[in-house]
Amino acid sequence: MEHIDKRNRLEEKPFSYRETKDHSVFLDYYGKQVKILKGKEAEKFLDKINAADSDLAKQLIMAKVTGNFKRGNERKI
Repeated sequence: MEHIDKRNRLEEKPFSYRETKDHSVFLDYYGKQVKILKGKEAEKFLDKINAADSDLAKQLIMAKVTGNFKRGNERKI
């Protein structure tokens, strides 16, 4: 895991998610919504999250699902 998160940014727990009644999943980055998962994609995500053994592993899953949305030109929060 140390090779994946070299700057230890995932330890700050920047990602969170919310599941709705219709089983959609909203992924947030520092409280701002960045992605919506529906259908099979949401089910697959929830299976991975429920199988994860640590908070750091859950953060990594959420980071991978959101993809490369940060390009370096965003304002600091």
